[in-house]
Amino acid sequence: MTAGLVGLLSGLVVVPAYAAQPAFVVKQGVSQPVHSLADAVRETVWVDIGLDLDNNGVGDRVAADIVRPATTGRVPVIIDASPYYSTSGRGNEAERKSYDSAGLPVKFPLFYDNYFVPRGYAVALVDFSGSNRSTGCMDTGGRSEIASGKAVVDWLNGRATGYSAASGGTAKTASWSTGAAAMIGKSWDGSITHGVAATGVDGLRTIVPISAISSWYDWFRSDGVSLRGFGTPTSLASGFENSNAQSRCGAVRSEMTNGAPSNGDYTAMWQQRDFVRNASKVKAAVFSVNGRADLNVKPVNWGQWLDAIPASVPRKLWLSQTGHIDPFDFRRAEWVRTLHRWFDRWLLDVQNGIENEPRVSVERGVNQWADSPTWPPSGVQSQRVYPVAGSVAGVGTLSQTPGSSTSSFTDNGSGTASSFIASPNATSARRVLYSTGPLASDVRIAGISNLTVAVTPSAPTAHLSAFLVDYGPATIRSSTGEGIRTLTNETCWGENRPGDDGCYRETEATTSSVDATIIARGWADLANYSSLSTPRTLTPGTKYTMNFRLYAADYVVPRNHRLALVIAPTDTSATTSPSQLPRITVHLAETSIQLPLIGSLRQAATHPAPEATRVQQDIVPGQFR
Repeated sequence: MTAGLVGLLSGLVVVPAYAAQPAFVVKQGVSQPVHSLADAVRETVWVDIGLDLDNNGVGDRVAADIVRPATTGRVPVIIDASPYYSTSGRGNEAERKSYDSAGLPVKFPLFYDNYFVPRGYAVALVDFSGSNRSTGCMDTGGRSEIASGKAVVDWLNGRATGYSAASGGTAKTASWSTGAAAMIGKSWDGSITHGVAATGVDGLRTIVPISAISSWYDWFRSDGVSLRGFGTPTSLASGFENSNAQSRCGAVRSEMTNGAPSNGDYTAMWQQRDFVRNASKVKAAVFSVNGRADLNVKPVNWGQWLDAIPASVPRKLWLSQTGHIDPFDFRRAEWVRTLHRWFDRWLLDVQNGIENEPRVSVERGVNQWADSPTWPPSGVQSQRVYPVAGSVAGVGTLSQTPGSSTSSFTDNGSGTASSFIASPNATSARRVLYSTGPLASDVRIAGISNLTVAVTPSAPTAHLSAFLVDYGPATIRSSTGEGIRTLTNETCWGENRPGDDGCYRETEATTSSVDATIIARGWADLANYSSLSTPRTLTPGTKYTMNFRLYAADYVVPRNHRLALVIAPTDTSATTSPSQLPRITVHLAETSIQLPLIGSLRQAATHPAPEATRVQQDIVPGQFR
């Protein structure tokens, strides 16, 4: 196909302002596969990121492996920056990059190149600084990683220098690029899209963060408490560094180690890795995809990000019932169709109206999706409710007016989320539980809930856990495989070429029948009751008040189900235990939760007791990928 192709939309000529003859064709509202992937240009450019963290006297360079249509027309670029391309791989099938004998890239993981290059896009897969073929240091969400993405966007727009080699080499320009860029990625890859967008860099038109971190503190920590199984920024980076980084980046590792105290304090190092604080600079359209049951990149990350970006920024939110899963593996056909139109809109300037369609799509039942027009949703109201003691010790109701008296539980060092929410009608020494009666109508919880607790510990250390729970029968995606099972048959998305096909194994949902579903959860260290950066020594027998967050949610509690608040000590399935295990007394009159609600907590006429013989099983976070 020649470079003189002009985009056509409904028979009309579309000429974007940035090029007189764009190398794409639009028919029926979408870009068409008019280029051959087999003939595509494959190259690697090493981009100087403006840092020298490995202290070798030479600017650090990141390797950008690029595949682009063989056309003299200018094309936009889809970027996925990652530390995984030579280690654990990308996608459900853990694909890694490969290269031919001349060092040219052959295998591009995921389907982006197979599908989008024929439609007039370039795809750039960037190795984080300090990983794979890049120089420099890995710094786990720090300035080096943000520069790894931003510098490539700058290079595409003529503001940074690229080279033909990792050291030395000749300068290379991106004269083939329109300068319009998207960043996409899951998990760590998606996190860098947040960080780069928060710089406000020109040329970044859209980001597509999938199960992505918006504040690294909220991956390793939670309101003062360290999360079990997540290690440290230093230990995480060490698993993906190349040999140059391993030998030359001791100073960077020391900075991370010193900035991540095990007591869970918020430090200047965490602040540098908090992309939410600079979210006001975001100009790129945001398409955020997340799993409700993701206990790897917890749902607080997407909620606080969407709350913080400017209201003028176009946005879209998908929220599945899965754990840490890419939408390609839980809603494949609709994902490819929607992503195609999203990139057409923001990178090719195709006026397809996708920004005017419903912004929110939520998996309410297994493979049953419901759309709503906006996020935050219209009609949501913040409502404060209070725990009130009942006739059974440690079990009571939720009320719009404060209760009185106290209730207590003991941290025995072995409690888990599933054990805390079980047997909701019975006294438990491990937690206290307060619920509505059966609801008279559906109630939607949409946003981040905030808990205020007034408690007295019996020891100088204490950790707290809290859960919002829907008590009622449901069939949901199970924790097995984080909600999916991989099958043997494949489907293909885009063109194939030797060494790189676009075919991937299908998946299906794994399901469980339950009587209790956790809507949102949160954990905290009581020692941080007044400050996340400065813990206080607790005095046994003294009352303390603390505010902490429960995770973001968009969840409908069905009519006749009950909504409950469970307050408990250490959740050993998720958090570390305090040095001394306390008995904790909750002062009910000064304890409450602020809920983002659409609908009423009005109760039905009958009041059957909730049952919870079948509860969600605790999900132990797997490898961060």
